[in-house]
Amino acid sequence: MNFLSHFYFDKDSEDDYLVLGIVLPDLIKNAKKDGNLYPLKSKDLFQTDPFQNSILNGWERHISVDNIFHSSDFFKVQTGILKQLILPILTSSPVKPFFLAHIGLELILDHLLTINKIVNVDKFYDQLSKADRSVIREFLTNCMFGETDAFFRFFDNFISSKYLLSYAEIENITYALNRICMRLWNKPFNDQQLKLLTEQLIVFKESMTDNYLEIFNDMEFNLNTKGL
Repeated sequence: MNFLSHFYFDKDSEDDYLVLGIVLPDLIKNAKKDGNLYPLKSKDLFQTDPFQNSILNGWERHISVDNIFHSSDFFKVQTGILKQLILPILTSSPVKPFFLAHIGLELILDHLLTINKIVNVDKFYDQLSKADRSVIREFLTNCMFGETDAFFRFFDNFISSKYLLSYAEIENITYALNRICMRLWNKPFNDQQLKLLTEQLIVFKESMTDNYLEIFNDMEFNLNTKGL
C-alpha cells in the first residue's frame, strides 16, 4: 500500500511518532533505493524509549498491513483487472504489466481516499513535521542506517512539497507512475501511452468507486484480530 492507505488505519491517532513509523519504511526506500532496515529483529534497542517504541510499533503495522493487503483476494482480483486494461498500452513498452498494475492499484486507492476526504492529507503532513529530528536520527542510527543526511533531505522535501495532495488529480497518478517506472526503465512511455494510461486509470477508478473501502474495512478487522 502507498502512504495515504497506510495512514488510513491510524488517521485518528494523535501519536506523531506512530504515524511516522507507519510510513517510514517507504520513506527510507524513496530516500535510498537499497535502504533495507530490520528494526523488528532488534526490538530491545527501541522499547525503552516511548518515542522510539511508537516508531517501531508503526513500522510493525506497516509490515503487517502490506502482508495482509498483498495476500488478499482484493489485491489479486483488482491487479488482474487493471492489468487487462493496460496490456494494450504496453505492447511497445519495457514496463512489466503486473508491476504497473500493482503500483497503479495502490496509487488509485490513495487517490480515492483523497478525493472522498476519507483521510486528512494536511493532518498527515502536520504529524510528520512534528516528529523530532533527533528521535528519528536515533532510530535510524539504531537501525545501522548510515545515510541519515540523505534521508532528511528527502524527508524535508517530502513534507514541504506536500506532493500527495496532487493525487486528487488522476493525471498526477499517471505522472507518478511514469516517474516510478523511469527509475527502472529508460523511456518507459511515450506521450500517447501516457494519455491512454490516464484514460484506463479513470475506467479502473470508476469500477472501484463503490466498493474500495471494503478492503480497508476487512484489513482493519484483520489487524484488530491480530492485536495490531
